[in-house]
Amino acid sequence: MRLLFNILWFIFGGWISGTLWLLAGVILAITVVGLPWTPAAFRLAGFSYWPFGKVIVERDTGAVSVLLNILWLLLAGWWLALHHLALAAALAVTIIGIPFAWQHVKLAMLSLIPVGKGVAEV
Repeated sequence: MRLLFNILWFIFGGWISGTLWLLAGVILAITVVGLPWTPAAFRLAGFSYWPFGKVIVERDTGAVSVLLNILWLLLAGWWLALHHLALAAALAVTIIGIPFAWQHVKLAMLSLIPVGKGVAEV
């Protein structure tokens, strides 16, 4: 079932989201200032391609992660999370969209504060 949901997710928009996160990671890597957020963008790309069967885990909650997350939250995280929450609300209206809405909620949590988080298989 997980494979079917991942395939449907990928076909109906996961490839767009994942590719945009990959592009964002490359752009962040090119700029010296964005380099600390590059691994988080690549993690989000992988999670955006195939979110079913994965959970978000805490990896590092040090002072540097907190500072990077505060900057990310102020500059980009809030509107990225808001975007995913709006998509989740639209999908949750239908019974069939509820599993996909839950994945958007997980993406919203991860895109809000991505540094120090990891993605693990269930």
